[in-house]
Amino acid sequence: MKTWAIIAVLWAAPAAMMPASQTASLTSLNEIHALTNEQAARHVRVDFQATVTYYRSYEGTLFVQDGDVAIYVQPPSEMKLVPGDRVRIRGTTQPSFRPFVAPETITVLSHGAPLQPTPSNYDDLIHARMDCRLVSVKARVLAADIVLSSDRRSIKLQLAMDGGKGQAEIDSDDPQSLEGLLDAEVQISGAASGLFDGKMEMTGIVLHAQDMSQVKVLASPGSDPWTIPVTPIQDEIASYGEISRSQRIRVQGTITYYMPGAAVVLENGTRSVWVNTATRTDLRIGDQADATGFPDVHDGFLKLADGELRDSDLTAPVQPAEVGWRDLSQSHHVFDLVAIEGRVVETVREGGQDEYVLESDGHLFTAIYRHPPSTSLAATQLPEMKQIAPNSRVRVVGVCILEDSNPFNVNVPFDLLLRTFDDITVVKPPSPVTVTNLVRLVSVLLLVLLALSVWGWMMQNKARRQSSALAARIESEAALERRNAQIEHRRSRILEDINGSRPLAQVLEEITELVSFMLNGAQCWCEVADGARLGRYHPDGHGYRVVREEIPARSGPALGAVCALLEPDSLPAEQEAQALFLGTRVAALAIETHRAYSDLVHRSEFDLLTDIHNRFSLDKQMEALIARARASAGIFGLIYVDLDNFKQVNDVYGHHTGDLYLQEVAARMKRQLRSGDLLARLGGDEFAVLVPAPHSRADVQEIAARLEHCFDEPFLAGAHLLSGSASVGIAMYPEDGTTKDSLLSTADAAMYVTKHMRP
Repeated sequence: MKTWAIIAVLWAAPAAMMPASQTASLTSLNEIHALTNEQAARHVRVDFQATVTYYRSYEGTLFVQDGDVAIYVQPPSEMKLVPGDRVRIRGTTQPSFRPFVAPETITVLSHGAPLQPTPSNYDDLIHARMDCRLVSVKARVLAADIVLSSDRRSIKLQLAMDGGKGQAEIDSDDPQSLEGLLDAEVQISGAASGLFDGKMEMTGIVLHAQDMSQVKVLASPGSDPWTIPVTPIQDEIASYGEISRSQRIRVQGTITYYMPGAAVVLENGTRSVWVNTATRTDLRIGDQADATGFPDVHDGFLKLADGELRDSDLTAPVQPAEVGWRDLSQSHHVFDLVAIEGRVVETVREGGQDEYVLESDGHLFTAIYRHPPSTSLAATQLPEMKQIAPNSRVRVVGVCILEDSNPFNVNVPFDLLLRTFDDITVVKPPSPVTVTNLVRLVSVLLLVLLALSVWGWMMQNKARRQSSALAARIESEAALERRNAQIEHRRSRILEDINGSRPLAQVLEEITELVSFMLNGAQCWCEVADGARLGRYHPDGHGYRVVREEIPARSGPALGAVCALLEPDSLPAEQEAQALFLGTRVAALAIETHRAYSDLVHRSEFDLLTDIHNRFSLDKQMEALIARARASAGIFGLIYVDLDNFKQVNDVYGHHTGDLYLQEVAARMKRQLRSGDLLARLGGDEFAVLVPAPHSRADVQEIAARLEHCFDEPFLAGAHLLSGSASVGIAMYPEDGTTKDSLLSTADAAMYVTKHMRP
């Protein structure tokens, strides 16, 4: 966990743009420590001496002390410092939780013995009265682990002190030193600091120790924790006990959120607090109110427990802070009333709440309206959910809630709690539907559905994690989180490949690898209906269990199946079902998206009646031929074909017979062409032929003559035998035109000359 070094970067950045004070330097650590944050923000110059009590080079964490005063210093670069070094520090002050120093130079004056720690207790530490000082405390070790901090291994101890809990971070990675520490009574010395949420509100205490020599065992545990009798899980609550010394407090602010019988949020200036309360009295959002209760820290968030509220009936509405996705994901606006714009991806109505899945800056988050609690056992009529079309751009006002309060983590998942449906308003309606948007919409909708399923599963795991603090459970849950992250990474990559240009076979092979990963390496394969078998197929299943899940289609028969070869009773049924469910749904998305895209491309370039190229396709091919001929000084020909007296066919025999006649004409003309020639229907009874590589005009004229003669024999159109003819005109590039329009005009004019010259 990063400490004061990162706190300084996060909270001193705005003040860093201000000019340094021109007053004389402060030379006493007492004078510096007496500054307020407002004074420190003026970048007061300092030049003082102090003794090093703790230094972590790779994170830039340095605590120094002089007498009974200590301060945090942010070193500009890695140095060789050890506790006991007497140093001279010159630089400027910066504001943070408390003022700290950003040094310009640090000079080692002498090497001495480390300072002696001052005995302290939980009350002094939680009130920050010993902030940054070298202290010693007595505590009982609740947990001892090797952890990662800035990709370096270190030791973290969870401590129980008289009055509360805290933790210690020790710059050592020796696992042997942790033996026998669980439940031991210890005396530990280190530089005192705090734990903070995203708004720099102190949520706990931490001691920084240079090595394990600063941890002294006062009393070994009465017994080895791994030899105590096993407690049945159902009897776990019988061993629970808690004594709270929290004092009742009273806070004031404006009501920004109210869920009767559950919670109230008060906001005052830049601060806000979540109040857990059972009250159902009439409270009005926007009124000033008092709340009384007991301070509590839950999952790293400061809250007020057992709260009671009193509405002043004085209106003092809070204007929501206009923010972006990155502002909220860095946990600086926890419990604040905020406003953000985003694009609606999906809306979901659930039994207890309505959800709007939104996208902002390329990331997803959820705006939640929780249904008011029922006052009786009878089901209540829910208000109609506000319907907003997908892809609409909306402005959402709500209270920000997060899953992680650590201010040093980035991209923390968050949600917004809506007070009413009026908190979500449409800024811009969705744009018209296009082929690309349809493909993207299908992908996004399925992604949201899968994400919600995974989210629900992860929330269940989270609830189970919160029910137990056993070290063994922590280890297993950490492994589960890593596995989920790998599954999510693979699933996201597959969805990107579905939307990209990867061949369908490769995407289906990736899906079988994902299912195999979820089934602990089992051999998996995908059987596409009327298609290939992809993946790791094993024909010899003797002694194994073959599970098979069909790939569902939106309509019609199954698209295929996802199969796996498993040992008997090798995996829980739930794990098998989840893996195959995810695999079949993603495979269905891949197959149907590929087919939909192929069908859309074909429809955009081919005439639906005659199944030959359409006008759009002809234009595209002509532009390509013009570019190629211009680059190589080549030629090509265009033949314009117009059916004679086609209107009489429709008038006499009907449009159905006319359609059959057009289909027969197209098929017969296509047989007169070479493999490289292109036949297109321009509309109605007009056709065109591109001759891409003729030797001369004579070649094009010869093909035009074949097209005219193919009408010599009558056509069978349903039950009618029809005689027909066609008028043709040709144009040559570049002789008759150098643009698409000029060539079409020339060929069309030549065709009309031919038509009018007929007897």
